[in-house]
Order: sequence, then C-alpha cells, then structure tokens
Amino acid sequence: MDKAAPGRGHWPRSSEPEDERRRRRLPGASRPGAVCPRCPHRRRRAGAAGRGLRPLRLRSLRPGAQPRGAGGGQGAAGKRRSAGVVQCRLFQGIVNLGTSENKLCFDLIEERLTRPDMDCLQPDLFQYPDTQGARSFREEIAKFLTHYARATKELRPEHITVMNGCCAVFATLSTVLCDPGDGYLIPAPHYGGINSKMWLYGGLQPVHVPLSSEVTNEETHPFQLTAEKLEAALQRAKKQGIRVRALVLINPNNPLGDIYPAQLLKECLDFAHRHELHVIMDEIYMLSVYDDTPFTSVLSLDSLPDLERTHFMWGFSKDFGMSGIRVGVLYTRNHEVQKAVNQLAVFHSCPGPVQHVLTQFLKDRDWLDNVFFPTNKKRLKEAQNLLVDGLADIGIPVLKSSGGLYVWADFRKFLKSQTFEAELELWQKLLDKKLLISPGKAFYCYEPGWFRLVFSDSVNKIYLCIERLQQMLHADDAKPVVNNTSSTADSSCSPEKDSSGIPSNTPRDDASQLKNIFVF
Repeated sequence: MDKAAPGRGHWPRSSEPEDERRRRRLPGASRPGAVCPRCPHRRRRAGAAGRGLRPLRLRSLRPGAQPRGAGGGQGAAGKRRSAGVVQCRLFQGIVNLGTSENKLCFDLIEERLTRPDMDCLQPDLFQYPDTQGARSFREEIAKFLTHYARATKELRPEHITVMNGCCAVFATLSTVLCDPGDGYLIPAPHYGGINSKMWLYGGLQPVHVPLSSEVTNEETHPFQLTAEKLEAALQRAKKQGIRVRALVLINPNNPLGDIYPAQLLKECLDFAHRHELHVIMDEIYMLSVYDDTPFTSVLSLDSLPDLERTHFMWGFSKDFGMSGIRVGVLYTRNHEVQKAVNQLAVFHSCPGPVQHVLTQFLKDRDWLDNVFFPTNKKRLKEAQNLLVDGLADIGIPVLKSSGGLYVWADFRKFLKSQTFEAELELWQKLLDKKLLISPGKAFYCYEPGWFRLVFSDSVNKIYLCIERLQQMLHADDAKPVVNNTSSTADSSCSPEKDSSGIPSNTPRDDASQLKNIFVF
C-alpha cells in the first residue's frame, strides 16, 4: 500500500525512510547536495542526474573588469559594482524598484518574533474584535505616537481607530468628510493610489497643486510647496465649479522624499482653516528619515488652527517594514468623524492575533530605540547612498531627499521628446530590460521624465538596477536626445500652459497606459 491507487492523481510514495526525507527538507541539512530553499546558488548541473546537487561557482573578476554581458564602459562605477553584480548574475527576473517596501530589516523582525511574548493563544484574540481596534493595542499606539511624534499632549486611545491599512483610512475618510463630486487639494506629484481610494468610496476628484522643478526667486528648492500655490489651485477649482472640502498632505513626501518644515506646515494649516477645509496628514514615513533633517509631525505642533478638522494617519507598512501586515492608524479629535469612521471600520478591521503581535513590538522600547530604529536608519542611509552614487555614475541626477524609501530621479535627457508619451515609452523599454521603476505619470507629475526608484532593497538588487539602466540608457540605439532641458535636478523645463493655467501635457488618468503600473 505504499502507492496510491492508479488514476487518483497522487504521486507514488517514496521508499526513502521518513527520517531521511525529513532531514533532507531542512534548510540547514548537512547531507551532501542539500539545498537551502532561500538560496539558489546550488543547482543540478546538466547531465548530472543521479550524482547529487553541486554548488554553482561564481566567477570572480579582476579589479575593474566587467561581468560577462555587462554593457557600457568601465570605470569607478564598474569597479565598485563588479562583486555585487556577479553575486546576482543568476537572477534573470524583473528587478522591482517600483514598489515602496522596506526589505532591509526582516532579520531584526524575525528575531524579535521568536521571543516568548509573541506566543499567545488567548481565546479573546480569536473572537470578534472591537471594530475600532483592541483597547490594549490602541493604548500602546497612543503611547508610541505620543513619544515618537513628540506630541505636545498625551494622545488618548479613544481617539484612535485601527484599520487594515492606510488605504482603508483614506477610503473611509473620503465618504465621511465629503459628498460625491467634491474635490480635495493635493500637491502633485503625489502617491497615485490615493486617487483611486478616494474615488472608490467617496466619489471624490483630486484638485492638483502643481509643483515644478523650476526654482523661482521666492523658492529655495525644486518642487517646493507654498501656501500661494494652494490658494491658486483652490481658486481654479472654484472657477470650475468644484467644491473643495479637504487638503491632503504626505509628510515625508511620496514620491519626492522631502520633509515639510514646521513653518510650512503651519502655513498650510492656516490656509485650510481660512477656507474651512479638513486636513488629512499622512505621516506613514514618519520614522523613515535617514539624515539629520528635523521632522515635524502635525501632532507636535503647539496649537492647531482647527483641531476638529485635522486628521492624522500612520501605519506599520513603511517604518516597520510590514507592508503585508495591513495595519493603519487614524487619530482624530472630531467625535462625529470618528463615530462615522468606526461604523465603516467593521469592513476594515484587523485580526486579533495581529494586534497582539504588534502590541509587543510597540511595548519593547529598549529594542526599538537600541536595535530596530538605529539599524533601520543606518541601512536606509547606506542603501540610499548606494543608489544615488550609482545613478550619478551613469548620468542620472536625483532630487535631494531626507525621508521615505525612494529617490526622485531626473531621466529627462533620455526622453525622445518632452512628453508623457516619451516617458511611458522609456518606462516600457526599461521594463523590457526587466527593470521596474515608477514613472512620474503614475504620480501625476506635471513634468515628463521623472521616475521614482526605491532603494530599500538588497545591495545586489541595487547593483543590478544600475547595470540594467546603464545597458539600456547608454546603448547605441538609446543615446540621449539633445534638447533644451537641463539634466540636473535643480533645473526644469516649463511645459506650455493652456488658458486655465494648467500645463497642456498634464498627466491624465489614461487607463490604457497606466494599467500595468502599480505604485505603493
């Protein structure tokens, strides 16, 4: 009876002893030919059937030598990248630097998850949860945000609602704060996923506040937001018959990576107060600041112009590298808004065991302050430097950034023309080279040629990204087109404008072009 009955669709059972089969499945098994499922560097050679598995040897390179098949010239970049590129030479799939996920600290999270306090099978965790979030979880979130956001007053758990991700928070706020057809102000470029979430539930339309890479006399850096730009966008919307009900701000910014200074935050809040607008502050990258630029949370401001209309968001996806956990947090002092949100939260609640595990993370201040956050900041900075230096070596400048998991890079000189059609064509060519990065059109940027690249990934992936960029951009059939657009991030083209003052090549919701671009 060692074999299943014929025709039942089962594989024959092996005659190998169970102990040997179990040992062979273990990742660390020492049996000759054992294969670790996490490491692809042991392969069966052609014609080696019956002789076991042997390690695939990586070819070492002489200093300065290019790996086989590498395009472009040699030089400092090639010398630095040689070792890393060789190690990931076996990887032939798509290198995804388009999805904003922090993959740098899983080793720390994995170790923390093995501690005894994570093991909990209390019955109440497996029963219907409080749709607002477990009281114990909200208490720890309140303490955590009070400390790390440097809140002026201690946050109270009754003002917190926990949902399955910040996208769910955006969606519920859209239907609670606004009516279908209303608009919300949002500086562009911005995280493109907001638009679909706000439309899905609330039927809202974005009112973009266009930001330009051109630095005027009144500005200090490219893509700078000002209260004057907010005012101009609001007045344009009124002329178009759009009732604006809210202002959405992402700080640190996605995709720019810059941080709003405290003075600008106050000016934006004053502007919203004058026009009776709700302010949705998305600070999901609050603790992903990797340089010495001071970060100011809206929770840390001494006094808010309109406390009832200011709503704060944060989550575990970015700062903790747990995008698959799906936990977002809303903090609002508006009782009526929270009451309405809690009614919708029944569709977006988080599992009890997940809330328990995250509670243990938040409680362990010693681990957070001495292990996780310092290590995360160090690794983010190292990875950002690696990508920025690699891009500079192949002639791609980036906007100065301080937070987030990405850089905003200037590819304009590689476009055949300064249009979004040319940008999408370049994006497709990169994808054909098995490199996925996010084009500016996906972020509703008003200037073609900007791309977002995520650096919070392995060193090998960053090396391979630079190699594939170099091969594609500097190939004979893809030479840069000479035009009047500067290649530096501190300059910009000025697209022609129509009668409404909006650039004529403004990115639209072109589903046929954007359907394959997924941005998070």
